[in-house]
Amino acid sequence: MKFRQLFETWNLTGLRIKASFLEMDWKPNTADQDAAWELYVELLTRVTTQALQKNEGTEEAALSSIYSLIKITRDVLKYHGRECVAFSKVAVVILNQVIRPFTAKWHKIVEAGNLTEEQTNEFREELSHLQGQLISYTHMLAEIAEVEDITNIETT
Repeated sequence: MKFRQLFETWNLTGLRIKASFLEMDWKPNTADQDAAWELYVELLTRVTTQALQKNEGTEEAALSSIYSLIKITRDVLKYHGRECVAFSKVAVVILNQVIRPFTAKWHKIVEAGNLTEEQTNEFREELSHLQGQLISYTHMLAEIAEVEDITNIETT
């Protein structure tokens, strides 16, 4: 399998990735699987993949949880080191092109406090879109980790 097929399988397309990278063979090893499992657990148990109803939670808490994925991903990459090269190629793309743009846009706005109703609605809409992308990412991580994917085990 090629990296392109991995991203296409989980509908994570439209990202800016060099064609040469996408045509590389996808060959995860045990370190990649372990790193994927760790991040899978983090994503699966956060607002990143769990619906946030209009009357639930706060934008500040949701943003904080999503923002924490940056440090968590870095820590996972550092812990598993150079042995998890395949995983790092996926994680860095998702971090820089999916998670970071959301946090960069909303951090200053949310931190200033007093979101308008319109901003709150926009935040929640964009959060919902981000959650869709990150749910696809959890499916991909389960595949990499070679574990049963329980992303959709609960009913809504």
